[in-house]
Amino acid sequence: MNQAEGDNPPLIETFVQQFDAAPIHIAIGPGRVNLIGEHTDYNDGFVLPVALKRDVRLVFRPRADRRVRLHSVEYDETFEFDLDRLAYNKAMLWTNYVQGVAWALQQEGLPLIGLDGVISGNVPRGSGLSSSAALEIASALAFMHAAGQMDALTGPQVAQAAQRAENQFVGVNCGIMDQFISLLGAENHALLIDCRSLGYELVPFPANAALVIGNTKASRSLAGSAYNQRRQECESGVAALHAVLPDITALRDVTSAQLETHHALLDPTVYRRCRHVVSENERVLQTVEALKRGDLARVGEMMNASHESLRNDYEVSSEALDIMVAAMRSAPGCYGARLTGAGFGGCAVALVDPGREQALADAIFEHYPKATNVWPEVYTSRAAQGARVESL
Repeated sequence: MNQAEGDNPPLIETFVQQFDAAPIHIAIGPGRVNLIGEHTDYNDGFVLPVALKRDVRLVFRPRADRRVRLHSVEYDETFEFDLDRLAYNKAMLWTNYVQGVAWALQQEGLPLIGLDGVISGNVPRGSGLSSSAALEIASALAFMHAAGQMDALTGPQVAQAAQRAENQFVGVNCGIMDQFISLLGAENHALLIDCRSLGYELVPFPANAALVIGNTKASRSLAGSAYNQRRQECESGVAALHAVLPDITALRDVTSAQLETHHALLDPTVYRRCRHVVSENERVLQTVEALKRGDLARVGEMMNASHESLRNDYEVSSEALDIMVAAMRSAPGCYGARLTGAGFGGCAVALVDPGREQALADAIFEHYPKATNVWPEVYTSRAAQGARVESL
C-alpha cells in the first residue's frame, strides 16, 4: 500500500514508542521519475520530471531546544545530533542527508529549532527514483515548519539548499532536478525545468495516461565514473564548437542543424555525446508541446527516441535496461518507454493507457526474468502532488 493511502498510523505508533509523546505534524517528500530529458541538466538544458505517489514521510514534534532526535523505520536506527554541532556520520549514512539540510538552511540564515522525528519511505533506495531528494525535502519542510520559517525561502531556494546539502555535506554531485520536482511537483502535472535559469513551468499531464516504472535491480555502479567521463566529453564538444559558435556557453545553446554543420570539428565519440544532448533538449520541448495537445502517441515517440539516443549515442544503457524497455513496449496500450536516470541500471519508465498498467506489468514479469534471471519490481503511478506539511 502507498503511504499516501493510509500508512501514517504505524509511523505515529512508532513515534509514541520512541519518544513517549505524539507527533503533531507530518512532512512528505515524494520521489520522482524523469519522463524525458536525461543528461541534459549539467549541459544547462531542459528536464521534464514527474512527482510520484511514493514518498518519504517524517512525522515530527518541535522541541524547545536545539536537539534533534530521529528514528528511521527502515534502518531501525536512532540518531541524535545538535544543530550547533553538525558532523558527517560514517556509520549511519542516512542521517547525513538530514544533517546536511539543517546545515544548508542555517547557512541561509534560518534560525532552526530542534525536533523529534520518525522517518519512513517507500521510494526504493538505489533505484534512481530519488529517495535521497525525497528525504532532503521532507527534512527541509519539517525543520522550516518547526521553526515557523515556512515563508522564509522560495520554493527554488529550498530546492537549492537541499541540493547544496547533498553536494557539499553528503558529498554527492547531484543536479537540481530531483529536489525541484519533489518540492514543486503538482498532481496531474509534469514539471518543465530550465536547468540554466531555474525557471519552471507546470505542464498538464493528461488524465488518460499513466506511468509504469520497471526496476531492473541491476547495479548502477558504473554510472558514477561514466557520468564524469560524459560530462568531460560534453565540455570538450563545447570548447571545439566555440571556435565557430562564439556565443555558446553550453550544449543548450547548440541546435541540431549547427551541430551537423560543424560535426567535423569533433572527435566521433564527442560528436555522438553532443548529438544526444542537443537532440534530447529538443525532444523535451517537443514532448511538452505534445502533452499540452494531449498527443500521447507523440510523447511515446519522443520517449522511444530518447532511449535509442541514450543507448547508441550516449552509451549509458545496458542489457538489463534494453530488455526492460523491450518488454514494456511489447505490451498493449504502451505508447513508449525509456530508461530513466543516469543509466546502466536502475529503472525504465513507460507511458501507458489507464487500465493497461497490469498488462504492462505482466509483460515485464513474463519477459524480464527469463532473459536476466532477475525478478524485477514494478511500480505504477500518476503524476503526484509535491512536498507538503500536514497536521496530524
